[in-house]
Amino acid sequence: MLRGMANSAQVTHGQRLWLYGINVLVLAFLIVPCLLIIPMSLSASRYLDFPPDQWSLRWYAELFRSPEWRQAGAISLTVAAITTAIATPIGTAAAYGLHHVEGRIGRFARVVFLLPMVAPSILVAIGLFFVYARVGLNNSILGLVLADTMLAIPYVIVTVSAGLASADLDQEQAARSLGAHRLKAFRDTTFPQIRFSVLTGALFAFVTAFDEVVIALFISGGSTSTLTKRMFNSIRDEVDPRVAALSSIVVLLSFGLLLAGRALSRRTQA
Repeated sequence: MLRGMANSAQVTHGQRLWLYGINVLVLAFLIVPCLLIIPMSLSASRYLDFPPDQWSLRWYAELFRSPEWRQAGAISLTVAAITTAIATPIGTAAAYGLHHVEGRIGRFARVVFLLPMVAPSILVAIGLFFVYARVGLNNSILGLVLADTMLAIPYVIVTVSAGLASADLDQEQAARSLGAHRLKAFRDTTFPQIRFSVLTGALFAFVTAFDEVVIALFISGGSTSTLTKRMFNSIRDEVDPRVAALSSIVVLLSFGLLLAGRALSRRTQA
């Protein structure tokens, strides 16, 4: 097996063995810390320990019995759902527009749309905090939704743009030449071709809004505290084992959504 050709350049898998080893080490460095929290959350101890001396679902039960954690969970799910509902159509429309705009204007517009993806979160958070303080949006659901929508739109644009790159847009042109309105032509010819890309973008938007922590630390609080902010405050004040239980749920949920997004991406490319 190691003597088999890895690619058309006549490089064998054996010659690439060192590269595979590095990849495994990098993946282990990224994934193992996330997975270690799962057995730690199943400990019966009042303190986090690994490996646990006794196994128990005690902290999961404590988590779901806590009204504060349930409220934070409801806030995070609500914000993520609303963000997804807003960012997906806006990002899809932006990707469609950028796909038809060429030259410097198109490149400049794409850079502007993708800026939230590359800008440091702490700078965005500070700017939003001062702007929201003037308009009264701090500690509000609307403020969280607007901020998370800004962060989620670039991910929708990237995934939908990839779908549009492989779509046959001549069908839309044919539909429009036969009298169909542009929106109807897009809905009936282009959207069915990119629907999996749109769904993938929606999944990424949901994960982005649900997992966001830096901006939430600045603009949420009190009854609008998200799960991520409550987790941060809990770790700062004391090591609460319920955080490990919640972290395990969030990790499994995020992995599940990302795997679903990957599966949809493969269906798009097929």
